[in-house]
Amino acid sequence: MQYKVNEIFETIQGEGSFTGVPAVFIRLQGCPVGCSWCDTKHTWAINSDLQVTPKTVMAKTAETEQWTELSAEQLLALFQENGYLAKHVVITGGEPCMYDLNPLCTALHDAGYQTQIETSGTFEILVPSQSWVTVSPKVNMKGGYKVLQSALNRADEIKHPVAMDKHVVELQQLLEQTDLSKKLIYLQPISQQAKATALAIAYCKKHNWRLSVQVHKYIGIE
Repeated sequence: MQYKVNEIFETIQGEGSFTGVPAVFIRLQGCPVGCSWCDTKHTWAINSDLQVTPKTVMAKTAETEQWTELSAEQLLALFQENGYLAKHVVITGGEPCMYDLNPLCTALHDAGYQTQIETSGTFEILVPSQSWVTVSPKVNMKGGYKVLQSALNRADEIKHPVAMDKHVVELQQLLEQTDLSKKLIYLQPISQQAKATALAIAYCKKHNWRLSVQVHKYIGIE
């Protein structure tokens, strides 16, 4: 199984349940969902003319649409070559669930890593049972994809971006058919603006949900 990879880097997870945890991020290429506020639009298109070598991807110093193709074994080898120490691996995108992630996650688990998937919930989630799944549901985006009930059911945490009251209403409608007894619900301000943050805080208090504030953006790391 080969995965189209935009970048690999080691940092601190800045969102959700694992905020503050050292992590290796694998950012996969490709996403048709079309979120207007997306901060990784360079991962949307899969342009064959922009396929490069793994060495080129690892040497990136800025966001580009370049990508490379790697197997799970090659990814693990790059972890070792680059001296990554984190044991938490975040597979994100793009939309990572465009791919069957079972082979990649299984290889990572066998090598002593834990895995977290960050997905929009618009594709079937193909991961082992021990993978932590973060669904950040994207509603009424220009790509026309619907959030799948199966994705909400599989989620360990649901982390919803909000800027206006209607975003919370959308979340409540999504969750009507979902058993929330074993799930964590986060609201995440779409921007770092005070208004969006205050809105999220108010609804977290009202519903006993949690706040995710994208710590990495506040402290200026990737």
